[in-house]
Amino acid sequence: MSITVGAVAGGQEFMRLAEPLRRELLAHCYRMLGSVHDAEDLVQETFLRAWRAYDRFEGRSSLRVWLYQIATNACLRALEQGGRRALPSGLGAPGERPDLPLETGAPGVSWMQPLPGDPADIVAGRDHVRLAFVAALQHLPARQRAVLLLRDVLGLRAAEVAGVLGTSTAAVNSALQRARAQLERTAPADDAVGDLDDPGLRALLGRYVTAFQDADLAALEQVLHEDVALEMPPFATWFTGRATVVGFLGSRILDRPGRIRMIPTAANGRPAFAAYLCDRDGVHRAHAVHVLDAAPTGIRRVLVFMDAGLFAAFGLPEVHPAD
Repeated sequence: MSITVGAVAGGQEFMRLAEPLRRELLAHCYRMLGSVHDAEDLVQETFLRAWRAYDRFEGRSSLRVWLYQIATNACLRALEQGGRRALPSGLGAPGERPDLPLETGAPGVSWMQPLPGDPADIVAGRDHVRLAFVAALQHLPARQRAVLLLRDVLGLRAAEVAGVLGTSTAAVNSALQRARAQLERTAPADDAVGDLDDPGLRALLGRYVTAFQDADLAALEQVLHEDVALEMPPFATWFTGRATVVGFLGSRILDRPGRIRMIPTAANGRPAFAAYLCDRDGVHRAHAVHVLDAAPTGIRRVLVFMDAGLFAAFGLPEVHPAD
């Protein structure tokens, strides 16, 4: 099959216009799905579908709205195949005995993943990719989730959302009302996090890293908030309270200096660190991504995503560079 010059030119034009929208589409798919891997796949699918259909795009809406239509409906189809993604704190009460074996999630549980980077410079940035916010979204039915994101996060008009979802404006407004009410019941209060550019906060985060790498439990205790929470997907067990969290880490992870090495990164608009664990051969290999909620009073939440497969999404090596 031959490809015409017009088709090539149209494809080039499409990519020139669509490529600047890739990051915000990725954030949208991530909010819908709670998975960076699934979101990346569906953005690729969106671009492929749109590229193939670009010669039939009649401009009845903006290119941006058209791409959101393709991406949102791809997400809705994906959500029909699986359940919501969760964090451990959304499944049960915190554990009280850090000396007991950790529990894994029930069969069928899919865990949320962090989103690499700091999306403060794109539409609906940091606040709307907070892990707590995205986790709360997962409690909404899929179409209500789509309506709320398109209306309240992305600012599309009700008529535009109706066009995206192939429904009526009245149905959009009804779904939005129900979604807002549900989110108000399930969403946590805004996190009292510090400014990422604050030197004091950067110093606090540096002390966290040093404490981990030196296995210095006393130093770690000083940077954690009194009611700090520790979650570790894929384990369903999680802990709260400074003494409990430090006791758990000291007995399970921080048993000797040098076992952990860390590289700074960012996730969900929050400071994050890639942790490398020393293997039996002395090589530090990809182990987990720590995403922190930190305030001037201390680190309030530590989410440790124990999935070495995330490192590629963060553009990080599998082996610590020092090795």
